[in-house]
Amino acid sequence: MSKKIINDAEQVVSEMMEGYVKAYEKYYEKHPEVNGVLLKERRKGKVSLVVGGGSGHEPLFSGFVGKGLADAAACGNIFASPDPNTIYETAKAVEDGHGVLFVYGNYAGDNLNFDMGEEILNDDGIKTAHVRVWDDCASAPAERTSDRRGIAGDVFVMKIAGAACDSGADLEEVKRITEKARDQLRTIGVATSPGMIPGLEKPTFELGEKEIEYGMGLHGEPGIQRTTMKPADELTETLFTNLLKDMPLEAGEEVCVLVNGLGSTTILELAIVYRKLRELLDEKGVRVYDSDLNSFCTCQEMGGFSITIMKVDPELKKYYDMPCYCPYYSKEAR
Repeated sequence: MSKKIINDAEQVVSEMMEGYVKAYEKYYEKHPEVNGVLLKERRKGKVSLVVGGGSGHEPLFSGFVGKGLADAAACGNIFASPDPNTIYETAKAVEDGHGVLFVYGNYAGDNLNFDMGEEILNDDGIKTAHVRVWDDCASAPAERTSDRRGIAGDVFVMKIAGAACDSGADLEEVKRITEKARDQLRTIGVATSPGMIPGLEKPTFELGEKEIEYGMGLHGEPGIQRTTMKPADELTETLFTNLLKDMPLEAGEEVCVLVNGLGSTTILELAIVYRKLRELLDEKGVRVYDSDLNSFCTCQEMGGFSITIMKVDPELKKYYDMPCYCPYYSKEAR
């Protein structure tokens, strides 16, 4: 059993949220009734952005509440969607008369519960829209894109959505811009070791000491190939080749890139991966507009990494370049 620094497995989410909000009380407050993180100083007169999903993927989702980002996050239990009431109450607390956009990963529980939360808000006369992120190109073939899972691509989608909301665009336009970002990105990853849910004695999945799995999901969902451990360059090239099959890149195109650690992979390792990825992009004549390497979308102490690539044009660059800040992610104005 993995050693977890917790008190009571049943109280992990509530105690995590209490500590997180108190650590950053300059920026946040907790919803008094549900597990929702609210931004204190919100820009008025705009569409409100609410993100959310299961806990256990920190800093996603609560860590992306901030200026120029989400106004609130609705948080579920470990790897479980927030319930409809949590979604409703969290959104109601930050809605400012211009509607609410929800951004979340494309999972059955999230889809069902966020739909129900929207219905309750609509009954209150509050306009809503949603964008489901389905960037994991290993989780379903291209003809079933809407069946794909949402993983680290959430980061870029939330960045664009937050900027679009802050721009003053109406709900329909904010949704269009956010969907455009979602549809211009792909992610693929490789797992090298499992994560452990607090309170459970078995890991989320099993891998042999020398095994890895390409395309494995954040919760241990099956990937596309299980093989033996390879050097970083070979892992990176395999992922990049598979991503290109789904989203070809041409010389002269511009992209934003994220190399995301899954929980226990170090910045040292992620930088080695980025080194090879940049070499491959340069060889193709693809221009990197901006890049990040960090662990934003995690699965406890899962080992491995994912590569996210988003094509950008002048419109998307406009929103990507708008400043934002939260304790785990920030961009200066360009």
